[in-house]
Amino acid sequence: MRKQALNISSIPTPALALGICAAISIFAFAFPSSAADAPKADLVNRQQLRVCADPADLPFSNQKEEGFENKIANIIGDELKLPVVYTWFPKATGFVRMTLGAKRCDLVIGWGQGDDLVLNTNAIYRSTSALIYKKGTGLDGVDTLADPRLQGKKFGVQQGSAGGTLAAHYGLMSNVHGYPMMVDRRYENPAKDMVDDIRKGDVDAGILWGPIAAYWAARDGEPLVVVPLVKETGASKIAFRITMGVRNGDDAWKRQLNDVIRKRQGDIDKVLLDYGVPLLVDDDTSTERITKPRTSASAEPAPAGDAAAAPSPAPASATP
Repeated sequence: MRKQALNISSIPTPALALGICAAISIFAFAFPSSAADAPKADLVNRQQLRVCADPADLPFSNQKEEGFENKIANIIGDELKLPVVYTWFPKATGFVRMTLGAKRCDLVIGWGQGDDLVLNTNAIYRSTSALIYKKGTGLDGVDTLADPRLQGKKFGVQQGSAGGTLAAHYGLMSNVHGYPMMVDRRYENPAKDMVDDIRKGDVDAGILWGPIAAYWAARDGEPLVVVPLVKETGASKIAFRITMGVRNGDDAWKRQLNDVIRKRQGDIDKVLLDYGVPLLVDDDTSTERITKPRTSASAEPAPAGDAAAAPSPAPASATP
């Protein structure tokens, strides 16, 4: 598949005015319309799959196309028979405005469901936050933040994350080490910093969005224990659906992508599982894990062609 990269007169008398208003009123009454009835301009490029992506945000994407969102983009491009073309911009403040909003690209591969900055497709996966710690440090077997062995430990959290809220719920913030979330990852990588600090013993344990935790805990040093937090009940929401995002108003494009997701869900699942992403079934009442790619039949959503309503919004971007 070919790939490219885009770097980015006179004033009317009162009588005449009344006549004009009356004519407009009669016309509007005879031909009622609304914004919803008006045809929407199709701004999507139909010759290329123009993807908006972060140039340095592994495991999601990078300019070398090493992330799982790059692989998913290839699946979408393959199904649509379109070459994949990228617009690169850091996935931080202004990302949507400078990419989708500026009409430089037509698709964000990973975006939290429920965020009204974009129009969400059906979910491509559902995942959860994960606990990370070093084996042999007294935490072996811990699989919930309610475990008393975590009390008093130096605990790493990303500021403003769902995982941080959960840690606070369990009283783990008395000795917390905070890491920023919204940064330009060309220059900073707080998630990797947390993992490195756990390896060095500067931090005892941490909590990260599962796809990020699984990726960095297996790279650049001693492998760490990664425990998807599927046993948390009655606490803060930490499992979220991740969708693809398109411009608000691009409804036909969204429906086309939903068809592709249904058809290629198994291929998408395989990519995610290859990257160690902890996948959960698409059911908010369940934390059952998905361990092998789903078939199209089992992946097909109930509302044909439209994303199900989210029970609560996920954070902007794919890093809850």
